[in-house]
Amino acid sequence: MSDQVIATVFIHWTLQSSAPMKSSPILAVVPTTVGLIALAYQGFTYTTREKTVDLGPIQISADKEHTIPLPPIVGAVALAGGIFLLVVGRGKS
Repeated sequence: MSDQVIATVFIHWTLQSSAPMKSSPILAVVPTTVGLIALAYQGFTYTTREKTVDLGPIQISADKEHTIPLPPIVGAVALAGGIFLLVVGRGKS
């Protein structure tokens, strides 16, 4: 079981046991939005600065881009979890 599914099940269980069901549609928006963004972008990129030459007072650095890919299944699971929370929240109210 992936971490997304476990988190979604835990959130749903927490909502059923302690909070009123009106908060469920609000919390269903979060994984749904994360799922849509993950499906649209399929990863994110960040830049680090690395020192390439260090000769006393002369220093040369280069920017290096790193990409972290997100498999489509991560977005699909988050989207499905959000929809599940929304459907279950409407069924109980």
